[in-house]
Amino acid sequence: MPINDAHCHFFSSKFLEILVPEGGGADAIARRLGWDRPGTAAELADRWAGELQKNGVARTALIASAPGDEASVAEAVARHPSVFVGFFIFNPAASDADERLARGLGGRNLKVVCLFPAMHGYRLDDARVEKVFEAAASHGAAVFAHCGVLTIGVRSMLGLPTRFDLRLGSPLALASVAARFPKVPVIVPHFGAGYLREALMAVDQCATIHLDTSSSNSWTRFHPGLSLDDVFWHALEVAGPDRLLFGTDSSFFPRGWQRPIYEVQQQILEKLGVSETERGKIFGGNFDRLFPVTSKTSKA
Repeated sequence: MPINDAHCHFFSSKFLEILVPEGGGADAIARRLGWDRPGTAAELADRWAGELQKNGVARTALIASAPGDEASVAEAVARHPSVFVGFFIFNPAASDADERLARGLGGRNLKVVCLFPAMHGYRLDDARVEKVFEAAASHGAAVFAHCGVLTIGVRSMLGLPTRFDLRLGSPLALASVAARFPKVPVIVPHFGAGYLREALMAVDQCATIHLDTSSSNSWTRFHPGLSLDDVFWHALEVAGPDRLLFGTDSSFFPRGWQRPIYEVQQQILEKLGVSETERGKIFGGNFDRLFPVTSKTSKA
């Protein structure tokens, strides 16, 4: 069964330098974290391509995980255009938002704008988010919106503040905007990350909203008695197999691609009696439908 991963982070050297400007450079920061040095964007792209091939993964999303690191992912996509789809974290409240959005979707040919409202301090039904959807519609791009609980392990490991306003990441606010842009695919990661009920309501209201299954989904601890099996069952009941996208939330080396997450999710779907055809959609087919392989490459 072909595997495509809808959620991987590209923790480049530039990303680490943006994260800790006074950290002594990417190699020093990587040593503090106990990670392998990322090297150049080209080197990291090649390592990811090899890691995916080793694990039987055909294609993956690569997320530029800090505003300002779009060029790293654009270079990786240009180097392996049939393997990587470029996503980038974007802050619509930033002073250079319009320029950065146009550059990411246009000149760099990235395919998905990633919104983190709890991190950057805006609501998902803000007028600035509507401008993101307008840009995505004009470029044939998609929107990824992180809702619910937000924890960023690398920030915690480095002792960086994580002052996030979790009230801002409502899937219902997202649905009110998404419904006005029926040609723009929308991805909500981690089943809504604690807002499962609201995410399912949003999916039911808006046919363009997809859920990604990525990470350990540890947010289930905030729902006593809810297992990941239950989460998948409810998601399949409401979203169906056509609007679920498998993901791992893989991010750094030497850990690499998180095969245990794939194995757990595969076992759950088999246990629930999901057919091989439907599992094929979740683990690969839906990703290919949203992001078909083209000959056009990105420009750094």
